[in-house]
Amino acid sequence: MIFESLDFLDTLPLEAYSKHFGTSCKPRHTSRTFRSNMMLNPLNLKHLNRIDCSDADMITLNLEDAIAPSRKKEALYNIALFVSHMQVSESFIIVRTNPLGEGGEEEIAFLNDFGFDAVRVAKVKNELEIDRALTLLSPDKELHISLETKEAYRNLSRLRFDERFTVANLGILDLLTSLGLPQSILRLGNPTIDYILGKFLVDAKTAGIHPISFMFQEYNDTETFKSWCEHEKRMGFESKACMGPKQVDIANEIFGVDETSLQRARHIKKVFEAHAAQGENGFMDETYGFIDEPIYRDALLVLKQEGKI
Repeated sequence: MIFESLDFLDTLPLEAYSKHFGTSCKPRHTSRTFRSNMMLNPLNLKHLNRIDCSDADMITLNLEDAIAPSRKKEALYNIALFVSHMQVSESFIIVRTNPLGEGGEEEIAFLNDFGFDAVRVAKVKNELEIDRALTLLSPDKELHISLETKEAYRNLSRLRFDERFTVANLGILDLLTSLGLPQSILRLGNPTIDYILGKFLVDAKTAGIHPISFMFQEYNDTETFKSWCEHEKRMGFESKACMGPKQVDIANEIFGVDETSLQRARHIKKVFEAHAAQGENGFMDETYGFIDEPIYRDALLVLKQEGKI
C-alpha cells in the first residue's frame, strides 16, 4: 500500500491537496508483458492505494467517462497525490484523460511531472490529435489511445508516426455507437464483432502498435469473460482490458504462455541454432517434425513474450 492509513484524507479539502503532493517518482516500467489492463476509478481511494501491489500487468486510472464532471478535478488530484507518494509498482501505470478539447490537454499538462508510465487519450480521431498529444506529453511517457471512433478505426494503421505512441485500447461500445451499430451484437460468435476485432488486431500490428481488446462489463460473469479471453487469444490477441482482480487473474492465466509451448519453443531454438551452425536451416526433428526459419522465428516470439530472451 502507498499510505498506511487514509484517515488524513477524510478532512483534507481539495484546495489543500497540492501541499501534500510527494516527491516520489517510481522507476520507468521496463517489462512489456501486457496480459491484463485493469481500469480503476481514482475516486475509490482504497483501490488507488493498492496500485503499487496489484497483480495487473497494467493499471489505467480513469479520468474520463466514469467520472462525473463535478468530480473530475478531485479524481485528477487523487491521482497526483497517490502517484507522487508511490515509490515502486509492478504494474505499468497509465492515466486515461478526457478528449483533448474537453479537458485532456489541461490534464496532461498538470500530470506531466508526476511519476507514471503513459497517458491514454480518449476519443482520438486523427493524426492531428495524436500530434497534439505528443507535443503536450513529457518525453519520458508513452502515448496510448482509446480507439472508440470510426475515424480512428478506419485510419489506425496510419496513425503511428512517433515511437512514443505504443498502445491502442479497443473501446468497443463507443466504437459500435460511432459506427451506427447496436451494442446488442456484442456476442461471442457474431461475425461482425469478429471482423471488428480482427481488423483492429491486424491494423495495430501492421503499425507497430500493441492492441488491447475491449472490457467485458459483466464483472461477475467470469465464465463468459474467460470465453472471450480464450477466443481472443486464438485470434492472436495478447492483452485484455479488465474491470477488477477477478478478471485480472483470468486474463493473466489465459494470455500467459503455457509450459508446453515454452518447452516446444526452447527445443526448437536449441536444435535450429545447432543445425544452422552446420549450414542446415531446414531439417526433420524427431519431436516436432520439419523445422525451418519461420518455425524458428515463431519459437523466438513465444520466448520473447514470456521474457525468456
